[in-house]
Amino acid sequence: MANVKREFGVVGLGKMGANIALQALEKGIQVVGFDLKKMPDELGNAGLVGIHSLEGFREKLSPPRAVFVYIPAGPAVDRVIDDIVPHLEKGDILVDGGNSYWGDSIRRHRRLSEKGISFVDLGTSGGVEGARHGACFMVGGDGDAIARIEPMLLDLATPGGYVHAGPPGAGHFTKLVHNGIEFGMLQAIGEGIDLLENYRDKLNIADVLKCWRHGSVIRSWLIDLMEAAYRAEGGLEKIPPYVEDTGEVNWLVNDAIRMEVPVPVISQAVMQLFASRDERKRWARAIAMMRHGFGGHPYGADASIIRERREGRVGDFLPPEY
Repeated sequence: MANVKREFGVVGLGKMGANIALQALEKGIQVVGFDLKKMPDELGNAGLVGIHSLEGFREKLSPPRAVFVYIPAGPAVDRVIDDIVPHLEKGDILVDGGNSYWGDSIRRHRRLSEKGISFVDLGTSGGVEGARHGACFMVGGDGDAIARIEPMLLDLATPGGYVHAGPPGAGHFTKLVHNGIEFGMLQAIGEGIDLLENYRDKLNIADVLKCWRHGSVIRSWLIDLMEAAYRAEGGLEKIPPYVEDTGEVNWLVNDAIRMEVPVPVISQAVMQLFASRDERKRWARAIAMMRHGFGGHPYGADASIIRERREGRVGDFLPPEY
């Protein structure tokens, strides 16, 4: 694929899209970007080519074009597809890097295939820091389309953090399972912090966390984030116990029920997250700290995220074999 230029477009220059773009620009990949808001000066100074309408991708990118979409899951993704397709050509590739439901991704792939446009579902993990310095990518889609963008994805991925997980839908499904595992890990760590806080004597919890980061079985990035946040905030008391989320793991629990796959830990983690919205629990404060650390998720309720949670899954697609 040496004849394919190292360039792509980005729709959505928020936390994830902007940082993917900045990383790409640093690595010599040309980026053309569109956002409904004013483009941040940092992106322009780094060399991003800003456009004022989706039509600009056709002019600024060479065919076969690749355009990455980094916007919240839900109807907005379909609206972007509706708006951008008239400005793409057969052979172009649309890549959904958000947290869309995998069934929606299969539907979108089928729809775009009829127009000769490839659709790739790109599960992206590692949070804002990963987007900026090396993400973990789980990719779903047809081999020919992925082969055209894979060299750039490998450049943008942390070493070893790339997998072509399978056919259309597989990227977003594996990312959804990843998010479910994440919920279980967050819950376990949060409950552990609650136990430490309730010990008969006062413990130096920050130092305990520091110790756990070195050589323990549970050492992890989440423990790293927990120690950093615990020290920065001077403990848990200033953190609202309301844990916000965008609702993807709710979809996974529903999928597990229909697939008849038991997921008791993930399901209970979702239930406990709901419980955080009614009670003042220390484990909820701990989870909120870690989510703020890895994804910049807000402390307390957030109206835009509540809307994303309620609108995120467009359809209720499940292949017949399930």
